[in-house]
Amino acid sequence: MHIRSLLQQYRSGSLTPRRLIDRVLARIEAEGNNNVWIHLLSRDELYAHAERLSGHSPDTLPLYGIPFAVKDNIDLAGAPTTAACPEYRYLPQQSAFVVQRLLDAGAIPIGKTNLDQFATGLVGVRTPFGTARNPYSGDHIPGGSSSGSAVAVASGLVSFALGTDTAGSGRVPAAFCNLFGIKPTKGLLSTSGVVPACRSLDCVSIFALDADDGARVLEAAQGYDDNDPFSRQCQPPAQQSGHSFTFGVPAADELEFFGNEEYAALFKQAVARLERLGGIKREIEFRPFREAARLLYEGPWVAERYAALQEFIETKPEAFFPVTREIIAKGIDATAVDAFSASYRLQALRRETEAVWTEIDLLLTPTAGTIYRLDEVEAEPVRLNSNLGYYTNFMNLLDLSALAVPAGFTPEGLPFGITLAAPAFSDDYLLAIGTRFSSADDQEPLQVAVCGAHLRGLPLNRQLLELGGRFVREASTAPCYRLFALESIPPKPGMLRSPEGGAAIALEIWELPASGLGRFLAAIPTPLGLGKVELDDGSQVTCFLVESTAVENSREITEYGGWKSYLGI
Repeated sequence: MHIRSLLQQYRSGSLTPRRLIDRVLARIEAEGNNNVWIHLLSRDELYAHAERLSGHSPDTLPLYGIPFAVKDNIDLAGAPTTAACPEYRYLPQQSAFVVQRLLDAGAIPIGKTNLDQFATGLVGVRTPFGTARNPYSGDHIPGGSSSGSAVAVASGLVSFALGTDTAGSGRVPAAFCNLFGIKPTKGLLSTSGVVPACRSLDCVSIFALDADDGARVLEAAQGYDDNDPFSRQCQPPAQQSGHSFTFGVPAADELEFFGNEEYAALFKQAVARLERLGGIKREIEFRPFREAARLLYEGPWVAERYAALQEFIETKPEAFFPVTREIIAKGIDATAVDAFSASYRLQALRRETEAVWTEIDLLLTPTAGTIYRLDEVEAEPVRLNSNLGYYTNFMNLLDLSALAVPAGFTPEGLPFGITLAAPAFSDDYLLAIGTRFSSADDQEPLQVAVCGAHLRGLPLNRQLLELGGRFVREASTAPCYRLFALESIPPKPGMLRSPEGGAAIALEIWELPASGLGRFLAAIPTPLGLGKVELDDGSQVTCFLVESTAVENSREITEYGGWKSYLGI
């Protein structure tokens, strides 16, 4: 689904927009109900988008035939906008300015995606449409508020997606789904046709598989909009993309990982990696950034959310998701005195942080200090959501551009991400640094075990090869696993650890670059998931395991000792 790959296929004639649409719809159907979509365009509607490309080519349209998703608080003409609130639903006759820019560049909209209702939240669970399933772990949150857009890209359903980012809604789900998340300079992408959260702070964000894709979309999407009072003309940045640069990191006592030692270790590795790329590290005082972040929800800016929805919340309060209503309703309590006092304090903090940029070219932080399980967020929805904004809430208040970048995985296979930030209009500079960070070849390759259709000679093995995989050796599990034939296309097995009745199951161990492993793991379909498998020599390796409830009606094939034996190969 990489943009450059699809464009190459279009140029060679091996792919057409209609065939691409068929491929995308087949993938969506195979994925099942993962709560990504609020509205999908019909096949006929999608074919109509393909038809408008007639007479054009990748040489005339930069996003020719590229499929994308639109967060459902951004208008797409003819498709309903709900902002994840069914009673708020309306049917726009005109696409948002940024969506129209992408359509004019040749992109094909697949549908509208799920979100934290009214873009209020960083968790991705505050929606009546169900929680979009994190493709790396069904037990963990996908991040929000742009949850559906992030999952759509990470699951290989579209090439890129639009989100919004007022307090981190584009960056946090990017980190939790192993994606690049562009939080552009405020006003660089028009917000005309976007349901407002905080109009003075809202940004349209971009989810992409890599920095190159993100840069292509950003170039096509940006443009001054006379009808958007917050739109800004692009200005040249002060930075140069030379080899050497200085990056700031919060002082050690200001870094917060909320007890997640694995994320702390991965951030330390990211710092070291930037240094190897020529970066010079400098610790900065993070206090003014944190104080600005607190203003967003503890100050009168919540009143801006109330103002955006005042008539609706006052006439239909029951239509809101309970936590969302609780947060927005507090905005009525803010006074004009509060607003002016907070504005003065923010201006003082801006002046404090301006001094930092005379010492550093960019700021490096974790995107989020930790990731939470669904049950943890259900138990403490407000406090844990607030924790996720520790490194994100200050960005738009301080008029910074930001880029979320994938930066590795925990031993359990959960993605970790960093954020690069710099003053307004540094978007291209950050993308250049992000490209260097993600393309550096100093990451240790990671091992994964496969037991089914990814084995050598079987239909999905090409996925491993395309991602830079290298066969290491054949292996067997410890004799405590059961194997089942799942009903799927292509046929695949499900392996389950069992205290009794188990046997040794044949495996292959493969080595993948870290970036390749991320894309590989994101494609794991339900009911498969990641886990550690014990090998016959007592060691452990990451492998696919199946959910126990999924094998109740499946045929057990443990006696064959492996998938190839069952297939008679």
